[in-house]
Amino acid sequence: MAVKAVLFDLDDTLLWDERSVKEAFEATCRFAAESYPELNAERLEEKVKAEARQLYESYETYPFTKMIGINPFEAMWGRFAEGEAPEFRKLNELAPGYRREAWTRGLQAAGVDDAEMGARLAELFPEERRARPLVYEETFEVLEELKKDYRLLLLTNGSPDLQQEKLDGFPELAAYFDHIVISGVFGKGKPDASIFRYSMELLGIQPDEGLMVGDKLTTDILGSNTVGMRNAWMNRHGLPRTDEIVPTFEIKSLRELTPLLNMLNR
Repeated sequence: MAVKAVLFDLDDTLLWDERSVKEAFEATCRFAAESYPELNAERLEEKVKAEARQLYESYETYPFTKMIGINPFEAMWGRFAEGEAPEFRKLNELAPGYRREAWTRGLQAAGVDDAEMGARLAELFPEERRARPLVYEETFEVLEELKKDYRLLLLTNGSPDLQQEKLDGFPELAAYFDHIVISGVFGKGKPDASIFRYSMELLGIQPDEGLMVGDKLTTDILGSNTVGMRNAWMNRHGLPRTDEIVPTFEIKSLRELTPLLNMLNR
């Protein structure tokens, strides 16, 4: 059956979140290294990330954040005041201490015992991340083209206010979509089948009338496979994969979507 709608993931599919986070870490760690010449910025970044992951997984909110799709580094800069689930309130309360602790422990692991600097870096990182909203160069070009012939839906994991803040970084982006579905609003995240079924209901399509486009095999591809929807795995970096989760198609650029859809709809 012909494809009538295209469902897009947001982070690292349309927005270049990975680079935004990387540059924010680099800038924050350079700031620390300027105060402590013996401190290696790359080593600090490595240690902070390790400490952040360990801390994040120790909190009672971790099962919820994993289900909704909020990663440790998003919790190091995002806001979690919105959303009906009480876990968002808890995460919002935990976040300031989590950030200070992650940076302070990271500094200690890198050889610097300075809680005051840890607190300063915990404030600086969100500033650096917010200063770097990045979008792939082909994003708007492709959305403009596809909007002419297809219904478009944005299906993103994350907290309501954090994902909205990312969208606000590019005010023109939301207008391309007939619907925007955020896991923190819906109550479950990809790859849960229910959020895909809900998205199809909004679009008024059957599974074989949609195409899911996303960069994560374990969420975008697994979830769409579960409901019988074809998908295109965005693999910009040529990552290897096993046959555990098999995408229908694999692409390296959003520009490959138009010829792919033309082929499917012949």
